[in-house]
Amino acid sequence: MNETDRAILAFESEWWHQAGSKERNIRERFGFSPTRYYQRLNRLLDDPEALEQDPALVKRLLRLRDARAEHRADASRRKQEH
Repeated sequence: MNETDRAILAFESEWWHQAGSKERNIRERFGFSPTRYYQRLNRLLDDPEALEQDPALVKRLLRLRDARAEHRADASRRKQEH
């Protein structure tokens, strides 16, 4: 994990304390698009070092990611049934 990776984890644990939209804060703080940020965050969630760095945060974000994936899968199944 590098400094940016650690900063991303810190941001995920504190972003809601900052005024404004998360997307704007991502651009200002990291200098890349929200899409790129979330790609990097998702890779980071699968990194054992990230889990070691902040286990509670990483586990919470993994649960959210899994729930979103399940929701998308359910929506896709419902769409195919119609």
